[in-house]
Amino acid sequence: MLTNTYADGRLSDFCRHGRHLLLLLVFTSVISTLMGQSSDLSIPFDRNKNTTPTYEETITFYQKLAAAYPRQLYLSAHGSTDSGHPLHTAVLSPTGNFDPVSLRQQGKTILFVNNAIHPGEPCGVDASMLLLRDYLNDQSKMELLKDAVIVVIPFYNIGGGLNRGPYSRANQLGPEAYGFRGNAKNLDLNRDFIKCDSRNARTFNQIYNYWQPDVFIDNHTSNGADYQYSITLIPTQHDKLSPVLAEYLQQDMLPYLFQGMEDRSWEMTPYVYARNTPDEGIAGFLDLPRYSSGYAALHHAISFMPETHMLKPYENRVRSIYAFMDAMIHLIRRDGEKIRMLREKAIQQAREQQTFPVSWQLDPSRQDTVTFKGYEAGYKKSEISGQDRLYYDRTKPYAKKIPHLNYYKATQTVDKPKAYLIPQAYREVIERLQWNGVVIHQLTEEINITANFYYIEDYDTGNSPYEGHYLHSNVQVRTESLSRKFHPGDYVVLTGQRADRFIVETLEPQATDSYFAWNFFDGVLMMKEYFSSYVFEDLAVEYLKEHPELKAQLEQKRQEDPDFAKSGRAQLNFIYEHSPYHEPTYQLYPVGRLTEDTELPIIGISN
Repeated sequence: MLTNTYADGRLSDFCRHGRHLLLLLVFTSVISTLMGQSSDLSIPFDRNKNTTPTYEETITFYQKLAAAYPRQLYLSAHGSTDSGHPLHTAVLSPTGNFDPVSLRQQGKTILFVNNAIHPGEPCGVDASMLLLRDYLNDQSKMELLKDAVIVVIPFYNIGGGLNRGPYSRANQLGPEAYGFRGNAKNLDLNRDFIKCDSRNARTFNQIYNYWQPDVFIDNHTSNGADYQYSITLIPTQHDKLSPVLAEYLQQDMLPYLFQGMEDRSWEMTPYVYARNTPDEGIAGFLDLPRYSSGYAALHHAISFMPETHMLKPYENRVRSIYAFMDAMIHLIRRDGEKIRMLREKAIQQAREQQTFPVSWQLDPSRQDTVTFKGYEAGYKKSEISGQDRLYYDRTKPYAKKIPHLNYYKATQTVDKPKAYLIPQAYREVIERLQWNGVVIHQLTEEINITANFYYIEDYDTGNSPYEGHYLHSNVQVRTESLSRKFHPGDYVVLTGQRADRFIVETLEPQATDSYFAWNFFDGVLMMKEYFSSYVFEDLAVEYLKEHPELKAQLEQKRQEDPDFAKSGRAQLNFIYEHSPYHEPTYQLYPVGRLTEDTELPIIGISN
């Protein structure tokens, strides 16, 4: 029968009606899918305000959101992390342009948001999901992004997020389950932005410098004192910023944000960094380059770490972070052009700047006051030890003026050279510079060149490991002009580029978070050759005969130092250190500094 049906000419009718039916089915399927996506764009927080999504649930949500709004939201995976999973970015761009170079040419301001650097502090994860979903669903909100783009890392510390449970944040009220502070290598990623021991940080460095944001937010939850606020704020330490950015931050940006949060019913206070209790005063946090906001400051971005209060309900923490990001978007809508202009001005000033501060300390001689809403602190007997213990009495709230110490002064400065010469043996240093947009050249032939070099005269090192390192501090150097040989393939970093501040604060060993401080050059701190006393004794006698001035110095030291005078080995070592037998590379920082314009045989390399 079917053969006869097709044979008698009704095949064309069947095909025509079949195509219509097929199109109808496809259309219905698409509508159903879109409706399903739209109705399925919920998150665990929607159903239970004391929950936060797993890493997998977070990425699945963004995949669905990007599928529902493909023209405005682009989700992409980058590199890898220590967990083996890639790092994702979700880019919200109303125009559908997801290229940072083109976006900058179009005058767009770039806001970069990082979440779950500490997965036990996940309020930013939920707040960012809610924010992007709300903006994509509301055209009036999308209008706020007319000249802006939001780049979100949904979940940064993936390894910590996979290590999920209810107990690792003993001082925190909810959510029901959350991730762990350490990543898959048990590193605190908010100490890793310079040293980049984790694959997370290596990938982040490259993503960050691909986007080169104007404003950066890294969402956190605090530990510490009890008080009335759901959210506190760590802005970039203004004394470490370029003056033009610092002035705008202090005079325009912070007043707008604090007022904006109050208008949104989430009154905010500066981060409660207190020595004892807040009523005695709080201090500004020194966000060194190891931290996210300090890292962003090296790239001349105005950056913020919102810190929600660990003892407030989880819903309040999520809502307050949401409100802060929303207030920031409104500010960027108003001041985006000004922010971009000031940032470019700061970058240009750094190109021309000759002297850079590289370490800071709190200036107790300068302080402001802030009105602070806290709870009276008291002491009572501990039921455990019987000793006095601190507690905060929530039945006794107060609002009063307290000291705010928020000024830092430079304790050390350096003059920027024209170029740094780096032996190719230090490839790990070169990689980190490249990840951060530093333009690097290589020598094409062998050269003997006279440059300034540092000898490491003194330094302190921690007695216990700190994030996988024995961090150096209080580094003292002596500068000498030396003639040294450099080889084809050795690296040259010319200054006068956009990344000058990053270059100086990582390559100058005195800088608090320099590569030297993080142990990348520790090989020079140990002697590789030495002497046997019974052999060197005869050489030393002859050397003193030939160098009477050294003999006089030896005698003077004997007279000044009784312990030295009693030690034959110490006296031999004194002579050894002042003889040509002593290795010249001991404590010699191997990076040369050219202080004059010098023609070099170099070729550019690609990052």
